[in-house]
Amino acid sequence: MRLPTPRQPDQRGSHDGRPYWLWLPESEPPWPAMVVIHGAGSAKENHADFARLCAASGWAAVCFDQRGHGDSEDVMGPAALGDVSRIAGMLAAIEGVDPGRICVRGSSMGGYLAIHAAATSDLVRGAIAICPATEEGLRRGLRSGELEMRADVGALDAWLAEHDLREAVRGVSPKPLILLHARGDERVPYTESERLYAEAGEPRRLIVVPGGHHRSVQHDPELQAVALGWLERELDRRP
Repeated sequence: MRLPTPRQPDQRGSHDGRPYWLWLPESEPPWPAMVVIHGAGSAKENHADFARLCAASGWAAVCFDQRGHGDSEDVMGPAALGDVSRIAGMLAAIEGVDPGRICVRGSSMGGYLAIHAAATSDLVRGAIAICPATEEGLRRGLRSGELEMRADVGALDAWLAEHDLREAVRGVSPKPLILLHARGDERVPYTESERLYAEAGEPRRLIVVPGGHHRSVQHDPELQAVALGWLERELDRRP
């Protein structure tokens, strides 16, 4: 049996130095929109599955290469957080996108940035965070060289030392936040998401699944659909 070819991006390009792939839905606008943020050592191509699901569900979606990853020519540093807002701004300028319903979805280091972006950016109206990394874990990985990325280690380490994810998660509310984690995650303990959930305000949701590993939830189609559906319902409830 021949499987269908996955849908290709509607647009490929670069915005403020960030190489990206963009998918647009075939439904009638206005559309909510999603910024997809990959983790350390990953790239935009690795999360095209979620972007395609977004487009099939009526969302515009963009995957982009973070600094120091994929087709990027620069190195990872403190400006990475601002990149999320800049990509959200690019989405907001696309005809058909509802600028009041732009969200972020990140995994591991991307989950860390997704929470901070939701807490600090007026453009970001909700977040999906999958096995979000902690400052301590990212700093250990930087110093040991375990994180597979080109980085300004000194500047990024200093920036991480000045930030607190638990403080950031308290600043996300009243924007909706859903956290997902595998109990078998070997890199970021699932208890970290439980702690973040306890600190977060409403609306919030936590899904912890048995077994699995660090990457399993990121590419689980059922969990992807659950997270996207919950986020859309919460956005629709807001004035």
